[in-house]
Amino acid sequence: MERIHDIYRAMEVRRCDFWEVERRLAPDEIRSQVSRCLNCGQTFCHGYGCPLGNLVPDQNRAVAEGDDRRAYELLSQHSDFPEFTARICPALCEASCVHQLDEESVMIRQSEKHIIETAFTNGWVQPCPPAQENGKSAAVVGAGPAGLSAAITLRRKGYKVTVYEKNANIGGLLRYGIPCFKLDKSIIDRRRAILEAEGITFVTGVNVGTDISAAYLQRANDALILAIGTPAARDLNIPGRELKGIHLALELLGAQNRVLTGELDEMPISAKDKKVLVIGGGDTGSDCVGTSIRQGAKSVMQIEIMPKPPETRSPSTPWPSWPYMLRTSSSHHEGCERRWDLNSLKFIGKNGKVTGVEVEQVEWTFSPEGRPLKFTSVPNTKEVIKADLVLLAMGFTGVPKDHPIVSQLNLELTPRTAIVSAPDRNVYAVGDCATGASLVVRALAGGKKLPL
Repeated sequence: MERIHDIYRAMEVRRCDFWEVERRLAPDEIRSQVSRCLNCGQTFCHGYGCPLGNLVPDQNRAVAEGDDRRAYELLSQHSDFPEFTARICPALCEASCVHQLDEESVMIRQSEKHIIETAFTNGWVQPCPPAQENGKSAAVVGAGPAGLSAAITLRRKGYKVTVYEKNANIGGLLRYGIPCFKLDKSIIDRRRAILEAEGITFVTGVNVGTDISAAYLQRANDALILAIGTPAARDLNIPGRELKGIHLALELLGAQNRVLTGELDEMPISAKDKKVLVIGGGDTGSDCVGTSIRQGAKSVMQIEIMPKPPETRSPSTPWPSWPYMLRTSSSHHEGCERRWDLNSLKFIGKNGKVTGVEVEQVEWTFSPEGRPLKFTSVPNTKEVIKADLVLLAMGFTGVPKDHPIVSQLNLELTPRTAIVSAPDRNVYAVGDCATGASLVVRALAGGKKLPL
């Protein structure tokens, strides 16, 4: 049996709205797919691929047998927020599926989505407060995936948990970075109600370090958990950066989500009728592509300084590693020109507004395994790509050294500007602020591993 590839709503429909792009697979489709699971003796999907350690083969077997209740019980042993990972996780487990050796992997992520949505539909997802309070309190700074994971972990150990969030609503990048067409924000609200019923308190619209001292929270609680993500986006400081019409990716993505959920009345940035250029080839860039298309862009191009990845798994990332290879998202299919090996040199403008970007082709040298190492400019290849709106989607650089929480708590940073925990003072960093920018599933796993 072949893997199902048609998992999206019709393109001509979905590109005109912000509803989730993936269709809900029918139960019989899911059951037939998970029946492909080999129930391996060495379960790489569980032990190597999934940062949460989900019991993938056991879940698959339960779903295949029609026992969705048992599947949910197994899934919830390791995953506190499967409704998030089932929508936005790149499925590291699938990359390490043994089927990858000779055919396509089992649809593990789709199975997880079936399990958790069936559980919500049937009322199986219920608050699970601690059996006994331990008399201790914990403050969590940041209500993104790592903060939510830390909060639920501590609450179930009996801590009185208060989560502080600078934005108006919880979710972090789940709410303000990932588009609604990948994760509907009602999914976050649904989980928040359960967390509050378990006894977790959320204080939103409060910026720790500015509105309230981080040092005060450290003194007032038995544990202080920092889950502030990587607030510094990588900028592109080349000539012309001051021109209007050049924005960091999250300026567009966050504003669009705020409009859709009622936090903003109108878009401060719009791609409507504009030639959009997205600089950066990762997931955030892809999200900018999909958002620009839905806003009515005249055209969308995405460029990347890195070389075009190979169509299939590179020898530099052998199974069961996460493969270095070309990935094409649903947003790319909706209408986007993609180019690689382009270095941006300067922004071009007229009357203070951006009109294009001067770029130059580069040539890469590769390791023996096929991994790009360094690049050199290709002479006589400069050109100007016309653009009315430029979106910078080049990742995040870590926690700024002058961040008020860092200074107020006198914390150390790694050379890559990640926060170093101070367990002697009961201060712990989790998620991206401790590891550098990574995946939501790894942030969730980090929040579960607090040494408390």
